[in-house]
Amino acid sequence: MPCRQLKSAAAYICYLLAFFLMGGSALVAQGTPADTGSTIHVITVESIISPVSAEFITKSIDLAQDQGAHCLIVQLDTPGGLLESTRQITKSFLAAKIPVIVYVAPQGARAASAGVFISYAAHLVAMAPSTNIGAATPVTIGGGSPDTTSALKHKITNDAAAQVRTLAEKRGRNAEWAEKAVRDAVSITEREALDLNVINFISPSLDSLIAQLDGQVVSVPAGEYEIRTEGLAVVKREMNFRYRVLDKISNPNVAYILMMLGIYGLFFELSNPGSILPGVVGGICLILAFFALQTLPINYAGLLLIIVALILFVLEVKVVSYGMLTVGGVAAMILGSLMLIEEPPDSFAPALSISIGVIVTVVACTATFFIFAFSLAFKSHRRRVTTGAEGLVGEVGVAQTKLSPEGKVKVHGEIWSAAASESISKGARVSVIAVQGLVIKVKKV
Repeated sequence: MPCRQLKSAAAYICYLLAFFLMGGSALVAQGTPADTGSTIHVITVESIISPVSAEFITKSIDLAQDQGAHCLIVQLDTPGGLLESTRQITKSFLAAKIPVIVYVAPQGARAASAGVFISYAAHLVAMAPSTNIGAATPVTIGGGSPDTTSALKHKITNDAAAQVRTLAEKRGRNAEWAEKAVRDAVSITEREALDLNVINFISPSLDSLIAQLDGQVVSVPAGEYEIRTEGLAVVKREMNFRYRVLDKISNPNVAYILMMLGIYGLFFELSNPGSILPGVVGGICLILAFFALQTLPINYAGLLLIIVALILFVLEVKVVSYGMLTVGGVAAMILGSLMLIEEPPDSFAPALSISIGVIVTVVACTATFFIFAFSLAFKSHRRRVTTGAEGLVGEVGVAQTKLSPEGKVKVHGEIWSAAASESISKGARVSVIAVQGLVIKVKKV
């Protein structure tokens, strides 16, 4: 394909990527009835609370209000997430013009960490049997001295406790338990939550929850709002393709692999200018990786170690260090990969950490490639010169005339003026020991 067509295709791909990341409808409706004013909207969130899930929830509230839905039910199952994304969701709940109900379901689901704040911000909360809620202690992000880290954690904990207490008082729920969930990371079952006035209902199914909501009165910005669910149609709305993809790439393992692929692509593009394809693929992967990494607690020391590792690998190809730079690069990449994602709380550690298997595979592939490239470069450096004047040294030829001490010899099919330190007879085999201008020095073999 001509270079101009490749560049046009690359620009088109980048345009589609930008549209994909910035635009598109957030929701896909299932069976929307014509009369949207008599509907109950239901969405499902089964992931960590990140900018992706926060945007999905807030846009769902806006859509439900725009379409005149009677209320919105958020079916929740989350291990926790980011404080900023949680604040964005709670603010949208408090500003909602229609009732927002959180339903912790299905059985076995949980509303941990950020899920507690989201539940307390909702107008009403229900839990399915065999579910739990709690463990809302925030975790500090970033390094520093133990004293600094302790002080920062204390400030964040106090801020979170004040926020959840405010939400509890506004919704008329148990503020004391909410503060314990933040400060002491306590967790309770659905039955305990009902007894402690943490939730409003225990609902075995969505239908039973809708029946329980009928006649409930809640407070919205416009005043008192009575929920009437009898005879209302249920509209389930799901994440569209864009949101599903963005939610998947927010996985730390996927983000890590995308980042490495992006770095490799740009490295190959810079090594071979004009290739285009590695640069396009690398750029797309890096953009997706940066989007994903912004949703995760990144340790920049780990990111710098990965960059240093790649620099060491590149230098190994350029500088003969007999493998020392490669060893340093492997060590830096392993340490950087392990440090890249800050250690999350135990309750949702698997959701926000990079798999050791992924790290080992990526480091092994990277090291293998650069070691292979280094071995080729090292062999080329050690390979004997075969062209030019230096390529003649050590070659064997035949004396065309008697050398006493000068004469003619034939080397590489060419006749050269030669000089020797001894008398050499015509037809004798000679070896080139030096080249001086257009005269070669030889000795008898």
